[in-house]
Amino acid sequence: MQKILIANRGEIASRIIKTCNKMGIQTIAIYSDADKDLPFVSEATTSYRIGEAPVGKSYMNQKAILDIVKKEKVDAVHPGYGFLSENASFAEIIRKEGTIFIGPNSKTIQMMGDKLLSRKKMLEAGIPVVPGSNEELTTEEEAVAAANSIGYPVILKASGGGGGIGMVRCEDEKTLRKNLETTKKRAKTYFANEKVYVEKYIQYARHIEVQIFGDKLGNIVHLFERDCSIQRRHQKVVEESPSPFLTEGAKEKMLQAAVRAAKAVGYENAGTVEFIVDEEENFYFLEMNTRLQVEHPVTEAITGMDLVEWQILVARGEILPYKQEELESKGHAIEFRLYAEDPVSFLPSPGHIEVLDWGKGDTRVDSGYKEGVVVTPFYDPMIAKCIVHGENRNEAIEKASGFFNQLQIQGIKTNAPLFKHIINDADFKTGKYFTNYLSVKKFN
Repeated sequence: MQKILIANRGEIASRIIKTCNKMGIQTIAIYSDADKDLPFVSEATTSYRIGEAPVGKSYMNQKAILDIVKKEKVDAVHPGYGFLSENASFAEIIRKEGTIFIGPNSKTIQMMGDKLLSRKKMLEAGIPVVPGSNEELTTEEEAVAAANSIGYPVILKASGGGGGIGMVRCEDEKTLRKNLETTKKRAKTYFANEKVYVEKYIQYARHIEVQIFGDKLGNIVHLFERDCSIQRRHQKVVEESPSPFLTEGAKEKMLQAAVRAAKAVGYENAGTVEFIVDEEENFYFLEMNTRLQVEHPVTEAITGMDLVEWQILVARGEILPYKQEELESKGHAIEFRLYAEDPVSFLPSPGHIEVLDWGKGDTRVDSGYKEGVVVTPFYDPMIAKCIVHGENRNEAIEKASGFFNQLQIQGIKTNAPLFKHIINDADFKTGKYFTNYLSVKKFN
């Protein structure tokens, strides 16, 4: 594998390029008109303009990407995350061209991308799932019957959904009836799949996920857990490992369940098995993400592994670099997603970055931007991931506090002030937080 095309942008493109450089692999970057001045464009061995700023004319344009794949005769395509990373048809098209897709096979992507289908698969494998309906809800009466069987409140979910889109909390039958058709229409618009179902809403929940890896020989390992419970609008903002909530016994059961889930679908490459955990540490399968996660640096920090390198090794047919008993979690790591957004309303705040100074220290910063460039309104407003690692959780929090006190950004609003509030909050310091943390705290 001598040449890899990166079908993505920003910080993840830069992240992949870094590992490819280490491995002596050439990189082909693609960029839209809006991204022509971003660092990843010049960091790659070769870069191609892919199209205009809108994603449909650039990073989601499969034909344009495939044309470059053919022209450059690349050995593999790395999709990063978002965009086409969990698009089964794209993965299949790439493979039919005789090019390696760095990720699981298209069948697995399609199966895990359908929440109803994945629920059924996990039930067959003996993995606990959140109580709810296992069939598509087509009428109000079906939805009401399903909700009554598990009890309110419930969440209406799009079977093809993700990122919190297509999720509506319903407190009673009236709310459920009101939102059913709207949710189905939204699901069809966003995911070309109008199937919806209901799940029990767990009041005091933790969102904890397990990083798994599989090779082509059927070997599966986990690389421990990440607690992703601090979220806004169902999207993760802070992730850490180890989880400050789980006891060792519950953690081990969850890690083994994640491995069984991966084996049940013959999983290859990097993936994440996500769980919802209640106050009594009962855990339930939520979904499986068939790609590298935004928060993968947390796992890299505690294990010392390069997960992008693992992806490349597995994609070219090599055995997993380590066996389960050789993997160890060391210290504590926390990742903060720094967004160009208002820290109170969470609304995007695009603009020209006039000053960008990360300060001094050993905080890892994965950023797709630099001083002097523009954060445009066309894509996700995340400008960096800031990862601290300490011998223990208190040390990691202290490092985070020092980092955000030094951080200087001018020209755009960011959620850095929010992180200062979180770091100093007693509930965060003691690990007593749930997925509704930010909505309850309402930091100003």
